[in-house]
Amino acid sequence: MVQQQAALLKPESLVAEFKKNGVTHIVTIPDSETNYLYELMKDQDWLEVVPSSREGETFAIALGLIVGGKAPVCVIQNTGMMESGDSIRGMSIDAGFPLVMLIGYRGWTRHGVITDSAARYTETFLHAMGINYYLLET
Repeated sequence: MVQQQAALLKPESLVAEFKKNGVTHIVTIPDSETNYLYELMKDQDWLEVVPSSREGETFAIALGLIVGGKAPVCVIQNTGMMESGDSIRGMSIDAGFPLVMLIGYRGWTRHGVITDSAARYTETFLHAMGINYYLLET
């Protein structure tokens, strides 16, 4: 039997992990679900938060940062990840650039029926693209 340990993932813990792992930039689209994390990241003097206007743009910005020797993380929602499939495929899968994404799982729920199609297709998308991932629950 696999034992699971419940742990509460707090924005402060996530930001501490970013620092520990040498993240230099967060490329994101601010939204209501990640607002507390966004505000916390903006307060870090060692971390540059780069807002973008579209999810696909986050990956182009991240690629430029990687080529420039920086270590970015893209923080977007699952709907934007799916919209950005070609950017992910081109830069990370085909070209082999390292890419870390923190993806909000819009529509997912542990309790009840999932009614948002974005949630139903998120993991299918990740599997189809061959992307390794971990699920974190807050």
